[in-house]
Amino acid sequence: MVALFALIWFFCRKFLEHHGVTDQVSDRATVLATWTFAGVSVGLVFVVVGAFVLGPWAFYRTLRGHGVNISDAAAIWWGFGIVLASLSLTAAGFFGFLVAVGAY
Repeated sequence: MVALFALIWFFCRKFLEHHGVTDQVSDRATVLATWTFAGVSVGLVFVVVGAFVLGPWAFYRTLRGHGVNISDAAAIWWGFGIVLASLSLTAAGFFGFLVAVGAY
């Protein structure tokens, strides 16, 4: 869970920097990552596919409050990409850990 949140935070920070946000980037990335992580977590509890719906939606809704100049469609796709990359890297790391300890 910590690794997943850290990845989401990292990608959110890079997203904000890429779009020219310079004021309080760490704080804004933390808020954006927290809500995106919450959306992913709730989505994973109900149905795994829900993480790919609620995570990007939470990213989009939170991003709208930060005043970043980006279209709605692009914000949703960026949210989807951040969720997909974070979950993929976390799953690969967990699978690698299972292989390393001989559990798989």
